[in-house]
Amino acid sequence: MDNYEYTELLKKLSIKIDNIAKIIKPEKLQNRLKEIEDMEQDPSFWEDAAKAALISKEKTAASSILGRYKKAKNSLDDTKEIYEMALEEGDEDTATEVMSEADSLESLVSKLEIAMMLSGENDSKDAIVSIHPGAGGTESQDWASMLYRMYLRWAERNNFKVETLDFQEGDEAGLKDVSFIIRGVNAYGYLKAENGIHRLVRISPFDANAKRHTSFSSVMVSPEVDDDIDIVIEDKDIRVDTYRASGAGGQHVNKTDSAIRITHIPTGIVVQCQNDRSQHKNRANAMKMLKSRLYELELEKQQALKDGVEKSEIGWGHQIRSYVLAPYQQVKDTRSNIAYSNVNAILDGDISKIIEDVLISQQK
Repeated sequence: MDNYEYTELLKKLSIKIDNIAKIIKPEKLQNRLKEIEDMEQDPSFWEDAAKAALISKEKTAASSILGRYKKAKNSLDDTKEIYEMALEEGDEDTATEVMSEADSLESLVSKLEIAMMLSGENDSKDAIVSIHPGAGGTESQDWASMLYRMYLRWAERNNFKVETLDFQEGDEAGLKDVSFIIRGVNAYGYLKAENGIHRLVRISPFDANAKRHTSFSSVMVSPEVDDDIDIVIEDKDIRVDTYRASGAGGQHVNKTDSAIRITHIPTGIVVQCQNDRSQHKNRANAMKMLKSRLYELELEKQQALKDGVEKSEIGWGHQIRSYVLAPYQQVKDTRSNIAYSNVNAILDGDISKIIEDVLISQQK
């Protein structure tokens, strides 16, 4: 990159920062945060737990976007100042050193843009994720467990918390079904990009003839609904089944039928929970999962009507991403149409770049 190209990049990034400032209004955000801090000093603020939790969530979101904005703006301002001084003084070494950090500066502003894209009504919510293996027995069940690990590692990388709601082990390996909540700022905003069918192509470790196998797993992501969202579920529309919770042994073995499976008859949606020893808690969590799924379904229907597209039935949906491990190694997302070669890192949870590329492509 020469001086002209770098100068043009700085101009482009400055325009982006200015446009973002017009949208988020940093001073207004700062004043709102001060208001919330003053409210928190009043003991009566904490008497209404639901309201306090809602405002605390607003504070976290506002602090996050304001912090990202300040970091990006300060970095850009400092870089411009150092670069301009280096050019004036003819200090080529410093100018070259500054230009070598162009990628990281551009990435910082891009991440701020991504944060701006995650400003939808539900983007700030926690995400309920369910993974179901497709047909194919052990091979598909193992693929489902690989996806589960990928999301756990992604959550760990982003300092998000994970709460398992339901886990059913596979017959020989992997898993038959898993549902969990990922809690963190914009968890749903990011993970909604994972909603769909994930395809794996590899030499199966379960095939004695070492043949290449193709496996599918479904990933369903819903925003965790707040208590203030009114979703009516009538008793006549659901079937509740209890069963004995399964597990690997020890504390997970349950001698009572505490696990809950709820089937929503009109839509065919099935949710289940066996994480707690208490049947009542499992039922409450299962109902929360069902409400979240129904809420997301309604949002999808509204969006389909707005776009003039007929909403298809709940089912496997379409393939969104392929993970090829043999005969070559590549991960390709069908929505952004971008291919990635760092397959091992991706399966180890390094999926933020893929998600961000999808969000950008959908914005365009």
